[in-house]
Amino acid sequence: MAVEAFADVGHGAFEVEFVDGERVRRREALSAVWTERFESLGPVRKVRTYGRQRSVTREYWSTTMRKSLACESRLERDHAMLMDFDPQVVGLVSQPFRLIWPTRRGRLGHVPDFFARLAGGAAVVVDVRPDDRIEPDDAQAFAATERVCALAGWSFRRVGVISPVLLANVRWLRGYGHPRCWRQETAGRLLEVFAEPRRLFAGAEEAGDRIAVLPVLYHLLWRGMLVTDVESQVLGPACVVRRSQAGDEPW
Repeated sequence: MAVEAFADVGHGAFEVEFVDGERVRRREALSAVWTERFESLGPVRKVRTYGRQRSVTREYWSTTMRKSLACESRLERDHAMLMDFDPQVVGLVSQPFRLIWPTRRGRLGHVPDFFARLAGGAAVVVDVRPDDRIEPDDAQAFAATERVCALAGWSFRRVGVISPVLLANVRWLRGYGHPRCWRQETAGRLLEVFAEPRRLFAGAEEAGDRIAVLPVLYHLLWRGMLVTDVESQVLGPACVVRRSQAGDEPW
């Protein structure tokens, strides 16, 4: 659905409402805030439960940001986990700001689900909504958000249902994301072993006692220091693992 009324306007037509570092709510023109480090700020609104809610509110603990991210559904929580898994994502916040834009019906607003900062400095705004749950107003909000992102130099992604295989694999690895799974000496041996591609169990056994080594191996996979195909097959003994290289992007 086309966005009403602003096809030819620039930054000045859009406003951004957010909570700054002093926890003061502000509303500024996009042109004044497009360089703001939103990933380091708090959410613009609280996620609340309500009667007849179609999905269940969940929080996600981000190992990237070391804080909880408020999510309005299990699907949002799963996408937060996928971004947490991506080593290119170095900053992440949920409910980052409210975008406000003019239409024939007056000024409308939309709060995207996530704002992510990538290692190279680029920003990505993410909305989570499956294809079969996009109403006309949703389509307009996503189009407006995409227009804002184009003006601000950000990327926009609207994401939906996740592959069951990818989701199962990342959930498994997330269980080994805690720092207690890190062992410096074991990690060093694993990185040496997997400098050349190896099958998962074979490489673990080459690095030491398999039972002791596997938690560290899964931790390295979670952190992106080791990589394997997590999209087309369920993690298992025969999966080929290698040390990560520049440009590897699991998400």
